[in-house]
Amino acid sequence: MTSKQLEEIKQVINEELVKTETSIVNLKELTKPIAPENAIGRVSRMDAINNKSVNEAALRTADLKFKNLQITLSNINNPNFGICAKCKSQIPLGRIMIRPHSRFCVNCAS
Repeated sequence: MTSKQLEEIKQVINEELVKTETSIVNLKELTKPIAPENAIGRVSRMDAINNKSVNEAALRTADLKFKNLQITLSNINNPNFGICAKCKSQIPLGRIMIRPHSRFCVNCAS
């Protein structure tokens, strides 16, 4: 991989880190405890609890993505960067640009 490609990948990773961090902040706000208010009905309260569960799952996914992006950024200068962890073939640049935190090529990821 050329140094220009590595710089492009670093830029993509940094942009994804910012987006993911913003998403995490928003999701943390949405997953705050639901106050037991009498003003909302039972169905509305159950809907709020369900939405909270969905947002908690999205928060866990965003946290994992953020950590994986940080790991990827720290390993970008590793000689094995861009090599599939399973089949040891080169991961196409397009895949790296779309999913920079992926450790597998398309065939091994499925």
